[in-house]
Amino acid sequence: MLLVYTHKTAPRLQYVFRHICTRVLGVKVGFTNKIEEFIAHDSIKMAYTKQQLGSEFFIKSHDILFEQGLSDIDINIHDWENTKCFFINGEKSTMPFDIFAASFYLLSRYEEYLPHVKDEYGRFTASESLAYKHGFLTQPVVDIWAYKFKSALQKHFPDFRFPKKNYRIKPVIDVPTAYHYRLKGIMRTLGGTLKDIVKFRFRSLYVRFLVVFGFRHDPYDTYKYIINRQKLSKFKFLFFFLIGDYSTYDKGINPNKKKFVSLIKHVADYCTIGLKASFFAIDDASILKKEKIKIEAIINNPLKASRQSFSRLNLPDSYRHLIELEIKEDYTMGYVNEIGFRAGSCTPFLFYDLDYEIQTPLKIYPYHVMDYALLKKKSLLDKKKALNEIINQVKQVNGEFIPVFHNYTFSDNKRWDGFKELFNLILDSANEN
Repeated sequence: MLLVYTHKTAPRLQYVFRHICTRVLGVKVGFTNKIEEFIAHDSIKMAYTKQQLGSEFFIKSHDILFEQGLSDIDINIHDWENTKCFFINGEKSTMPFDIFAASFYLLSRYEEYLPHVKDEYGRFTASESLAYKHGFLTQPVVDIWAYKFKSALQKHFPDFRFPKKNYRIKPVIDVPTAYHYRLKGIMRTLGGTLKDIVKFRFRSLYVRFLVVFGFRHDPYDTYKYIINRQKLSKFKFLFFFLIGDYSTYDKGINPNKKKFVSLIKHVADYCTIGLKASFFAIDDASILKKEKIKIEAIINNPLKASRQSFSRLNLPDSYRHLIELEIKEDYTMGYVNEIGFRAGSCTPFLFYDLDYEIQTPLKIYPYHVMDYALLKKKSLLDKKKALNEIINQVKQVNGEFIPVFHNYTFSDNKRWDGFKELFNLILDSANEN
């Protein structure tokens, strides 16, 4: 066990040390305010405070971990070997930066509580983030800093053996609408038909009727392909089905339709099922509760994971609703149009509520690339290059890579040419040494 001597065992301090030491590096951590207990500890130990006690492993602390609420923090980004960092802490410290304070700032999403410009869907955008502005969005800096901390500890305690971690993947399949033409009902089918005629989309009209009358597979019906890929993978895929009411933003299938329920049950035989919370459920706990009850009745199991429609997050309320309903995992933390690490980490972490100053039981699984972000790359070669680069970043810190693809990504639509190959590239990355 790593023992940390500190002048005050604040909730923020305990939270971030447990993430870096236990979740990232696999080492248990304890805290003490007593110098005698610190001196007597016969395993790895460090001081995290303002003044060094003697010649011990020492990191000079930043005030952020001992504060409450939000303050106007002056952040200056510096180059540090192969990465960036902030909260420089002087020459006496064993490490030149307070990586714990910097990690807390990113993991808690401190910047998302501060005034910022939202996009048309009310989302915090990548361009507003510190990581994007200073060029470290595509690095899992929290994990990189953790491994720098590990190297420094190993120099100080050469006999200590750290446990080994392996690279993992968790593919997410987002299903905002299970079918393009099927199970849409008479009114929506007629409406779609009229739109096709008005916009001269005669191919779409032709395919629509072939599908509706059962002569052709629905373009979005890619489940057989995905399930076959699941059968060959040791990592469970995670499907998020939208079952909320039809609205301006959500165009899903009515969850009362037996064939849609059968589809979800069929997928559940092979993959894990989560709830894609509808656009309005994000701000209304009563709608979210209704959708949770519906999906639990379908899968006949308690709901474990959710993902918000349009990757919308309104911190801290969105996460508080999930906690109230005892949903244990969330997969919304990421950027739709940018590849990278929104919270600076590729290791799942617990949500820290900055208003209440508590670590919550909600586990955040940040995603690192969505299929839409890859569309920005012009050629398939460029897409592969970008994907390999982000995968290698995760591999270097033995993290968990979480990509988000949609059911329609695997359709024959020209827009998604080559995406099956990209998905296979992700799956194969877990089999490489």
